[in-house]
Amino acid sequence: MSDPLQIGFVLFSGQTHLDFAGPWEVLSRLPGATLHAAAAELAPVESSGLRILPTISFEHCPQLDLICVPGGPGHLAAMEDPAVLDFLHRQAPAARFVTSVCTGALVLGAAGLLRGFEATTHWASRDRLAAFGAEARDARVVVDRNRITGGGVTAGIDFALTILAALQGENFARQVQLGLEYAPEPPFPEAGSPDTAGATVLEAARAATAGYRARMAEVDTRAVARLG
Repeated sequence: MSDPLQIGFVLFSGQTHLDFAGPWEVLSRLPGATLHAAAAELAPVESSGLRILPTISFEHCPQLDLICVPGGPGHLAAMEDPAVLDFLHRQAPAARFVTSVCTGALVLGAAGLLRGFEATTHWASRDRLAAFGAEARDARVVVDRNRITGGGVTAGIDFALTILAALQGENFARQVQLGLEYAPEPPFPEAGSPDTAGATVLEAARAATAGYRARMAEVDTRAVARLG
């Protein structure tokens, strides 16, 4: 009997809850898989105002077959967190898949794990990928060899279904999608993309995140310098 597939999500304070919970829910349906919520310590981790209890520490986490880094505002601190970066450096070389959702891609980038790979992330951070040697793609999910990256927040469900199809077949992934009743019909379908949201909405969103984007630029500069 083959060993169970080891799937691990990296937890850090300030991550967006749906970046973690959406893919976790989908991948928990994978037969024979063991899922880990790994963090530097076993203390509860803040996530969108909720608290997630890690299931294992970085120190005691087994070698993962699939490692996933969620995103969220806390990704900026994670990009400079030695515990997070060291964990990724230890795990990535032997992992079958190295993956991310939303701005988790920038954490992979800060660890030097996206050089020469196509990748995606949240639309507001997509232009940041080039500084880390990645080739940005405007897509919900990007698969490049063993790197799989998902776009912003809700794209994590698409991302996880893509992984299910790769591991267990498309028919199984379709069954899981049906079981989750994943057939999105947003009330404002045009508002979910910067290409269709309209100038007024887009400008308001950019204005509201101006300070956040300034911090992104500062952290990116330091992270790129550390990578040399």
